[in-house]
Amino acid sequence: MVRQFLFGGGVSVINIAIHSLVMAVVVWIAQLAGAKERLHPALFLAVVMIPIVSVLMVTHALEVIVWAAAYALVDAAPAGSDLAYFAFVNYTTLGYGDIVPVERWQLLGPLTAMNGVLMFGWSTAVIFEVLRRTMARSATLASF
Repeated sequence: MVRQFLFGGGVSVINIAIHSLVMAVVVWIAQLAGAKERLHPALFLAVVMIPIVSVLMVTHALEVIVWAAAYALVDAAPAGSDLAYFAFVNYTTLGYGDIVPVERWQLLGPLTAMNGVLMFGWSTAVIFEVLRRTMARSATLASF
């Protein structure tokens, strides 16, 4: 069990590092974009949010691929399993159950789910904050 926690924790730390780097870039770009005056706040909101959400979706897909590679490294799923699918099902907490981990790595599924829930929550918080700041900036500009 300790081996599973250490391995799953290590993969989670890799994903946290990926997410941290992307979040730092996303916030930095949103701040730069928000510093300029815009004539059409609603259009600007879409121009800001679409790329941010798209980048975050790609980031989550990359994190799923990290989990799939980890599964492959330790043979965590039965032979012939689609590891990317298995990782997506776990990371998103969808949990079909049509693929189950081998017994010696059975905790990797829940660890993947825990990592996914945290990363989705973090993304949601950043999306909300960018949205809030963009709307607040638009309201400030409209009052002048």
